[in-house]
Amino acid sequence: MKKQLHIYYSGRVQGVGFRFTSRYLANELGILGWVRNLSDGRVEIVAEQEEDTLRDFLSQISGRFQRYINDVSVEMLPATGDFKDFDIKF
Repeated sequence: MKKQLHIYYSGRVQGVGFRFTSRYLANELGILGWVRNLSDGRVEIVAEQEEDTLRDFLSQISGRFQRYINDVSVEMLPATGDFKDFDIKF
């Protein structure tokens, strides 16, 4: 069953390629949604796909950016089906 993750990453997560790597990984895994930098220094991601794929996505992001991430807030929600691709919001 498809789910939606709403994720906030904090730490030194801006200026290290976080958004572009997230988009690349999402596209490789067939995940739909978006990623954006927030004015408070965090990165926000909304991602939809099967739950196992979303868990793989989280694992890959954590593996690539573990030295930059201080905290992660993850909320699992029902998928909305509102997304057609995975975008970087500016």
